[in-house]
Amino acid sequence: MGEAPGPELCIGGREIGEPRCSPDGRFVAFTTSWGGRSAISVVPVGGGPERMITTTPDPRPGRGGCFSWCPDGGAVVYVARDGDLWHQPFPGGRARRLTTLTPDRGAQVPQVSADGRFVAYVVDLAELWVSRIDGEGPATRIAPTSDFVTDPCWAPDGRLAWHEWSVPAMAWDESRVVVVHPGESLATVYGSDGAQAQQPRFGRDGRLWSLRDDTGWLNLWRDDEVFLPESFEHGRPTWGPGQRSFAVGPEGDRVAVARNERGFGRLVIAGPAPGAATELGRGVHTEIDWVGSVVVALRSGAVTPPQLVAYDLGTGRRSVLVTAAPAGWDAIELREPEAVTWSGSEGEELHGRLYAGGTDAKGLLCWIHGGPTDQWPVGFLPRVAYWTARGWNVFVPDFRGSTGHGRAYQQAMRHGWGEVDVADVISGLRHAHRRGWGRPDRTVVIGGSAGGFTALHVMARTPELVAAGVVSYPVSDLRELDATTHRFEAHYNTTLVGPRPETEARYIERSPVEFAATIAGPLLVLHGDADPVVGVGQSERLVQAINDAGGRAELHVYEGEGHGFRTPEHQLDEYRRITEFIDCLG
Repeated sequence: MGEAPGPELCIGGREIGEPRCSPDGRFVAFTTSWGGRSAISVVPVGGGPERMITTTPDPRPGRGGCFSWCPDGGAVVYVARDGDLWHQPFPGGRARRLTTLTPDRGAQVPQVSADGRFVAYVVDLAELWVSRIDGEGPATRIAPTSDFVTDPCWAPDGRLAWHEWSVPAMAWDESRVVVVHPGESLATVYGSDGAQAQQPRFGRDGRLWSLRDDTGWLNLWRDDEVFLPESFEHGRPTWGPGQRSFAVGPEGDRVAVARNERGFGRLVIAGPAPGAATELGRGVHTEIDWVGSVVVALRSGAVTPPQLVAYDLGTGRRSVLVTAAPAGWDAIELREPEAVTWSGSEGEELHGRLYAGGTDAKGLLCWIHGGPTDQWPVGFLPRVAYWTARGWNVFVPDFRGSTGHGRAYQQAMRHGWGEVDVADVISGLRHAHRRGWGRPDRTVVIGGSAGGFTALHVMARTPELVAAGVVSYPVSDLRELDATTHRFEAHYNTTLVGPRPETEARYIERSPVEFAATIAGPLLVLHGDADPVVGVGQSERLVQAINDAGGRAELHVYEGEGHGFRTPEHQLDEYRRITEFIDCLG
C-alpha cells in the first residue's frame, strides 16, 4: 500500500472552471478560486505563464456560468459577486458596470452577441434579459413561456436561443429549447413532450445544436434530427447554468462531445457525417470549447487530478495548461475503479463502481451520491482516494434514478424515492458482501443530502447489513423539505414522491424522522446552520429522536455553512470527525 493522502492534501489546491478560448484562439480564459478569493485568468493556448484579467478586490467574479468573451477579443463580460455584469477590458484596465442588480437576484450565464453589441443573461433562472454593451438605453426583458430559463446563446444572424422548463417537471424530466429573433413574437421550439432538451449552441452556419433524450439517451442533435445516436449520455442533468459538455467546431460540421460510458469518460469528435465519432482523449471532460484547430476542456479521472488541457487537432497532441490540485498527489497510489453490475430485487440490471482498497481491505464504505437524480462519474474524487489509500473498499452504487444510463433508468425512480433507491442499494450491499468486498460488521453507509436520506433508510431497514452510518445535511423530513426548500427544487418532490395532498401518506412514511426509533446507529450527522436546501432543524430532530429511543447518534453543526462545507477549517474538521468515527469501529 502506498502513501495515504492527508486531509490537507485532499482539500488543498484551487478550483478552476469555464475555460473559454479568445476569439483569435491565442488565449484561454478561465475562472479560478482559492482561499475565499476568485479571479478570471488567462493562459496562452500554447502554454505559458498565467496572468489575471480581474485583479481588483472588488468586483470579483462569481460562480457558475460566469463570463463571455466579446467577439473582438478586447474584453470579457462577467458576473461579479455583487450580482451585476461588468465589462472587463483585456489584457487589462478598469472594469465598467453594465447592470444594477442585487446579489439575491444576480445575473447568470452572460452571452455576448456575435456583433458585440448586446449581452443576454438570466436573472434568478426565471427572467431572460438583453442589455447593450455600451450601456446605452434600458435593458429588454425577453418573456419566456416557462417557469425556469437558462443558458441563452446567440446565432450569427442575431437569433437568440435558450433552455426552459415548467413546474412540476425538473429540467431533466421535460424541457425544451426555444429560438426567437429579438423583436419578433414567433418562436421555434425544439424538443418533445415527455423528454428533455438542453445546451443550445449555434454553429457558424446558423444551425442549432443541442442535447436531447427523445431516443432514450441524452444525445447530440442538429436542428431537429439526432446527429450522434448511441447508447451513451452526452451531458449531465441541468443542476445549474452553464454546462458545456460539447462544443461546435469552427466550420459547423464537427462537434467535440463528452461521452459518459457507464460513469467513465471519453472525449470524441462527432462528424462530419452524422453517426460518426473518433476518440480524442479519455477521462471526464467538462466545459469544452473549440476555436480554430484547438479544443480545450477541463479533464480529470480517477488517477488524474483536475487540469485544463488543450488538444491540437492537427498533431493530436494534448497539452496541460493549468493544474488545480496541490503538489503531492503524484506520491499517492491512485486506482481506477471497476464497473460492476448486479441484479435488483426484481431482476433489474443495476450499475455502480468499485474502488478497491487493496488485497486485504479493512472493510467496505458504501458511498451514496446525492441528487438523487445525479451520478458520480469517474473524475478525481479525493475523498475516495483518502479511504482506498487507508485500505477500505469504496462501493459507489448508481441506483435507478441515477443519470448516465439512459432516460428509462433515470425515470425509473419516478414517485419511488425512498423505495426504489433503497431497494437498489440494499441489493448492491448484499452483492458486495457475497463478492467479499466487505463484511456487514465492517460496512459503513455514507451519503450527503439525498444520499443521506437513502443511507438512513438502509440503516433502518437492514441493520444486519451495515455497522454504522455517516450522513451530511441529510433529508429526513419530506414534508418540511417540500415546504421550505429553495425555488429550484420547490416542486422536485412532486416527481420524486408524488403530488400533495393526494400522496401525503408517502411523505410521512418515507421520512426518516418518522422511523428514527428503528435507526440504532452508531450514526454521525454533520450539517451547516445556514443550509437553504435542507434546514438544520431536520437533523436536530432526527438525532434527538434516535437518542430518545436508545440509539447512538451524534450531530455536529458547522456555523455559517450551507448545503455543503466550503470553509477549509470545517472541511478539515469533517475529515477528522469521520476518520475518528470510522476508526472506532475497531
